[in-house]
Formats: sequence, structure tokens, C-alpha cells
Amino acid sequence: MSENEATTTTPEQNRDHVQALGRGLEVLKLFGRERRPLSVTEVATLAGITRTAARRFVLTLEYMGYLSYDGTAYTARPAILEIGDAYVLSSGLPEIVRPHLERLAEQTQETASLTVLHHDRIFYVDRVQADRVLTVEIVVGTSLPAYAVATGRVLLADRTDAELDAYLASVDTHSYTAATTIDTDELREKILAARNEGWSLADEELTEGVRSIAVPVRDAEGYAVAALNVSAQSSRVSLDHMRGSILTALRTAAGQIREELATM
Repeated sequence: MSENEATTTTPEQNRDHVQALGRGLEVLKLFGRERRPLSVTEVATLAGITRTAARRFVLTLEYMGYLSYDGTAYTARPAILEIGDAYVLSSGLPEIVRPHLERLAEQTQETASLTVLHHDRIFYVDRVQADRVLTVEIVVGTSLPAYAVATGRVLLADRTDAELDAYLASVDTHSYTAATTIDTDELREKILAARNEGWSLADEELTEGVRSIAVPVRDAEGYAVAALNVSAQSSRVSLDHMRGSILTALRTAAGQIREELATM
């Protein structure tokens, strides 16, 4: 079996798939999603595995330094950051984008971020905080549902029609604010608009009082590998300003990043 053939099969069909490793990583990701200490029983329930298997996984992860145990439940340890750092350090993208984020934050006097899409969530890879404080606390490594944020929509827009159909058929939406788009037909319209216009704006959909605008970051072949966004307080920054000078600054930065990526 070639490497290409291996990647087109499901884990159950692929002889090279190490099932135990896959399940162990899924257990580890639970602690990021739940953001709270988890008992062995809770791990078993959330991961859909037996309690015996859950116990073996958390004991192994504890031994490796990724989890700690307080006598009743397990919590994540800082060693988990090494896994995220591996992506940041190896991709080269954050190193290229960082100066542009700093410039965006300086030009707009607002917070600028770099995100990537994995499955149905976006992950913050880098973020430059402006002097003005937002009401939402987001740090590098934070993940959010793609449907509820501008960066998610511009990255979902780069998927094929079939991939987008599959996403919309399976996505589990719920409201974060009264403005959150949860209707899949309306969500499709916003994603297709992002595809046509090359940007997306989310107005208080994730957090009341905060609006965000995003553009894709494309590689030399034109694929959207990440997204840039600027977030601001809605009471301070108008929609016209977001769609005007801030969008222009984002597009300029994205174009410069693409040129730099083409030289790598």
C-alpha cells in the first residue's frame, strides 16, 4: 500500500493505523474541549470507551507528564503545550505572519490574530493584543466552532461544495448570543458570501459587544492555509470602519504574506 492509498482509507481499513495511539490522542483532546478536571469515569463516557481502557490511557498520559492527578480527577499539565509548539515551530507560518500581526495591531489599534482550521473548529496560532482590552479572553491554542466566527467562515469557504455540504449536514450549532447564526441555510449563505467576497464579518455572534472581520491567508497555489482577523468592541468601531480601512489593512497584510510564502 502506498502512502497515498493509506491516506484515503478509514482508520479501520488502514493497516498502518495505530488504534491505541489514535484513541490516546482523542482522550488527551478531551481535556482541551472540556476545560475542567475529568475523572476516569468521565473520560470513559466522553470518549466512548470502557472504564478500564480510560484508566490505562490517563495513567499513561500521567506517566508521560501530560496529565496530573489530585486524588479524584485528572487535569492537563503544561507539557501538552509541547504538542502545539511542534506545529507552530515546524510550519514556519507564525514566524512569517508575526510582523504583519504586529503591524495590523498598530495600524488599526485593535487586536489581530492568526487562526487555522482543523475539522470543524478554528485554532488560534498567534495573537497580538492591542492596548484596548476586549471583553473576550482568547490566547494562543484557544479553539472555537468555525460556524460562529469570521475566520471559520473564510476558511470553510475554501472547501469544496461536497465538503461544505458534509460539514453543514453534521455541524451541531447552538447560540452564543442572540446574533449567532445557527440556521444551516443562513450559514451556507454567509460562507458562500465569504467565498465570493474574500472576507467575512461576524457581528457579536460569539461574544456580545465584540465584532470581528477576517480574510484568508493563501499559499503560492492559492489554497487558504490560515486566516487573519481583527477584533474590536462594537461600541467603539462601526461596521463601516470594519468593512473599510480595517478590511483594507487585512487584505494588504494577507497579500504580503502570500508573497512571502511563495518564496519559501
